[in-house]
Amino acid sequence: MHTDAQRARIAVAAVFAVHGAVSGSLATRIPWLQDHLQLGPAELGFALFCPALGAFVAMPMSARLVHRYGGRPVTRVLLALWCAALALPALAPGFGWLCAAFLLYGAAAGMCDVTMNAQGVIVERRLGRSIMSGLHGMWSVGGLAGAGAGVVAAQAGIDARLHHAVMALVLLAAGVAAGRTLLDTRPEPGEQAPPRFAAPSRAILAIGAVGFCATFAEGASQNWAAVYIKDVTGGGDGVAAACYAIFALSMAVTRLAGDLIVRRLGPVTTVRLGGLLATAGGITVVAGRTPPLGIAGFALLGLGVAVVVPLAFAAGGNATAVPGQGVAGVATITYLSGLLAPAATGWIAHATSLPATFGLIAAITLAGALLAGALRPRRVPAPTPVAKPAAV
Repeated sequence: MHTDAQRARIAVAAVFAVHGAVSGSLATRIPWLQDHLQLGPAELGFALFCPALGAFVAMPMSARLVHRYGGRPVTRVLLALWCAALALPALAPGFGWLCAAFLLYGAAAGMCDVTMNAQGVIVERRLGRSIMSGLHGMWSVGGLAGAGAGVVAAQAGIDARLHHAVMALVLLAAGVAAGRTLLDTRPEPGEQAPPRFAAPSRAILAIGAVGFCATFAEGASQNWAAVYIKDVTGGGDGVAAACYAIFALSMAVTRLAGDLIVRRLGPVTTVRLGGLLATAGGITVVAGRTPPLGIAGFALLGLGVAVVVPLAFAAGGNATAVPGQGVAGVATITYLSGLLAPAATGWIAHATSLPATFGLIAAITLAGALLAGALRPRRVPAPTPVAKPAAV
């Protein structure tokens, strides 16, 4: 069993890496999409609202699909759909088509996110030690690889339609291979199917609030860092794309070391220190009107928020008997944050300025640090069996 768990850990880490590479590949070409379709900040903000909306609507179905068909096949199919969806936004001929493409892209992303995090929680339980930060570190490594390819493509002036079509095929093949040794989790005999829609418990709401703050800062930085460097600091396309790559690198390094930090400091202290570091990063972004200062601020933001979401998912999965249900509850809240962050950044920037928007983000990361106590370990409740009919 331990050997199976080790193999599953490698497999789920590879799935996280492929998922991250899709996200990184898109993020570095957002300025291309903006220029290609001649979108203003408000229009771009609305378009970036759509992936999280698609995820938010589709995620509640994830736990039910896993319960019915098993964790491995569902995760593999959803990851394949997510990889294929990468090619859609760049092919959009107009604003409406871009929004539709982003809705489909987000639905596949969110459902796959829930199932792969549920896999991570189960593997973590079987191994008996923290691995979630490292798994999310592999997501960041994948994001960094995808961003690196995006930097090269942007600097070389390669059309994003060709870039994303090639990346979609490469990542689709990698995703199919990665999912072969995932755990094929099945419900226990008599285990009740998770509800399609259920109000999160008070514990899940508290955990989700911490994740909300970190995801807001991460989503805003991921989608607007390149635009910020280009429009506010005057950096070129290559420098703007490189800013996201550095942001992804800072998150990857921190997450890969995060399990060691959590074992030493515990989740609460780790999140509090991270929130303070992210707040310092947000302040630096606001003050930085040159590419080096702006990039340094986004790097600090990445360092600060890196381990918060993995710890929130782990806490949510361990707060319920069915990991997928707890993960889905926290993921719904964090994706609500992801739903709001890119769009709110664009709308606030349209009304004020991008520096003012990142001042608000610094305040949000500080709030996350203050709420960190919600991540203290909780006793896992016993599964709820389905009542058997009485014998006649």
